[in-house]
Amino acid sequence: MQNALQNKVSFLSLIKYTFPTVVMMVFFSLYTIIDGMFISRFVGANALSATNIVYPIISILIGIGIMFATGGSAIVAKYMGEGKNDEAKESFSLITLSTLICGGIVAILALFFIKDIIYALGATDLLYSYGHNYLFTMLIFTPFILLKVYFDYFLVTAGAPKLGLISSVTGGIVNIILDYVFVVSFNLGVTGAALATCIGYVLPSIIAIIYFTKKTNTLYFVKPKFNFNVIKDSCINGSSEMVTQLSSAVTTFLYNVTMLKFLGEDGIAAITIILYIQFLLNAAYLGFTSGASPRISFNYGSQNKEQVQKLIKYSYIIIFIFSISSFVIARGLSEALIATFTAKGTSLFDITLNGFIIFSIGFLVSGLNIFTCGMFTAFSNGKVSALLSLLRTFILFTLGIVVLPFLFHINGVWLVVPFAEFSTLIFSIVFLYKYRNQYMYDNLFSNKEALDIL
Repeated sequence: MQNALQNKVSFLSLIKYTFPTVVMMVFFSLYTIIDGMFISRFVGANALSATNIVYPIISILIGIGIMFATGGSAIVAKYMGEGKNDEAKESFSLITLSTLICGGIVAILALFFIKDIIYALGATDLLYSYGHNYLFTMLIFTPFILLKVYFDYFLVTAGAPKLGLISSVTGGIVNIILDYVFVVSFNLGVTGAALATCIGYVLPSIIAIIYFTKKTNTLYFVKPKFNFNVIKDSCINGSSEMVTQLSSAVTTFLYNVTMLKFLGEDGIAAITIILYIQFLLNAAYLGFTSGASPRISFNYGSQNKEQVQKLIKYSYIIIFIFSISSFVIARGLSEALIATFTAKGTSLFDITLNGFIIFSIGFLVSGLNIFTCGMFTAFSNGKVSALLSLLRTFILFTLGIVVLPFLFHINGVWLVVPFAEFSTLIFSIVFLYKYRNQYMYDNLFSNKEALDIL
């Protein structure tokens, strides 16, 4: 079978090819966001705050899945581009098994020390029971959380992004229905919300497992051959995505501690709502990047310079257009977005709205940074990708949260993410220019054919 990754690239074909993964990742983000809506509306602000406090552990699990998926798919797609199909299948099977083992170990440890972990993350006695019930349920379903994230990327590598879209949308719809049934009808609280999300993960995972067992497909499971270098390279290459998730866990903790200091439990609820909206918008960038990355890896593996140049050029144009659009939409619909979580006229609504107006400035450049990290991962340059991710999601964030609140009080807290995003953009541009010749996109910096989009 001819892999769809071999198809010639045009501006419109890239949009068409990545559209399923964009929608797929947006639906993935909705799993968590819809939980937040139901929890906030039908359980309470304290319950919403508690889910945010324990979410760093879930972020780590998601990070493991994304690390192996992005790092591994770059390796597998490169093998396919080089015509090494047997190596591609063996590596895919080994990476899948490694993902489950690694994630399973983390989940078991988290379950064993769950009480200590929740209090260490900043939970008060008022929030503990909510956090425990939510996290415990999610940890029980760890294999499906890992596989859902993992297969979203590899279905693209296998040339079947539409199947991933269909399964994710179906899982998302199931999640919405079950959120209403469990939280509203059965009054199961945060446990019901977590259970609805996890069942939403199970369905797409099973669909993908069935797909990858069929030997008529481009990529399928075979008996894995142990190769430590494949596991190591997958981890190193996907380290930027793992860094992002680990940093997210740490920065969420720092945000919670800071907001608790300034505004109490309402402050944690406010930042939770804003992070949900950020999660939704960033999901679109992640979806586009996950859709474009296998094509970059494939054409880099086959040394097709013309295709690589077009992929990079068109990707940045698409990301730039979407960044401007998302900022305008977010600002225009800010009240409506926040009102889905909390009623207008409440102190929580006013706190969140004030923060969101400042926080949303970062939406202008976050997509550019996310794609640049993903692009270097696709080129198997995990070091640069990890450094950019570390700068964006941890180093510059931590610097900002230490300095900016001291200078601007609560407004400084909202400025932390825009500060980190714009600062990272400078480093992104530097690395992008530095590696232009090595990765064959040097014409990206010339005016030649700059308007040749279609």
